[in-house]
Amino acid sequence: MPPESRSTLDDIRHFFLHRPQRRTLVEMSGAREREDMAERIAQRIGIDVEPYSVLNVHQIGIEAPVWLVFDEIARWSGQSPAWPNHVATVEGLDENRERVRITLLGDPSGRAHGRAWRVGARLRTLFNMRLVDVHAEPAPEDQDNARYLVWECSGGYPIGVFSIYARSAIPSRGETEPTQLFFAVGFNPYGRRLLSAIHPVRLTWEAIHNRVTGNILNRFKAMCEVRFAELRSGS
Repeated sequence: MPPESRSTLDDIRHFFLHRPQRRTLVEMSGAREREDMAERIAQRIGIDVEPYSVLNVHQIGIEAPVWLVFDEIARWSGQSPAWPNHVATVEGLDENRERVRITLLGDPSGRAHGRAWRVGARLRTLFNMRLVDVHAEPAPEDQDNARYLVWECSGGYPIGVFSIYARSAIPSRGETEPTQLFFAVGFNPYGRRLLSAIHPVRLTWEAIHNRVTGNILNRFKAMCEVRFAELRSGS
């Protein structure tokens, strides 16, 4: 089980400085590969990501069944060891995971700090998420055994969509672990497509996002595999 972060410095060390054990970024080197990925996303979750200037997808294989991985996703909270909650604090998470706010350097304990702190938290909002689609069970005709969630993102840097997608491995693609988990985000920076053309801005965001997402997925993989091992051993 990955060690928990107990402070902002722990988050920086575990998620920003640490190099992920397994590389997760799905490379899209040209327009044709991006078009192919956008097509696959539209076919699987019914979302058109073409209007967005940024399309970023990460994938990791997990040695656990799809149902267990998705159940772990459904149980997710900001306090999970897989999430840097001191740096990107989860706030306003409702019981059904339908709405959530991610705040830069918020208060993971949930304690109130007065009006000035609350105003500052609003100004530091990284993004808001609203659940727009969830498939907790695969469709009868679905041979990939897929389950997924889709959120609409607003109110911060990424204005677009975010999806977590889990499916069975496809051996013809060289996938060996029984579950393949994807994190996919399509967005325009602050809702403006042209901002992604500012290369220093985009490169900085990608460097940070890819490192953090890689560590999140590697940690989540470890959590799922530990839980599956415990289930099999009856502990």
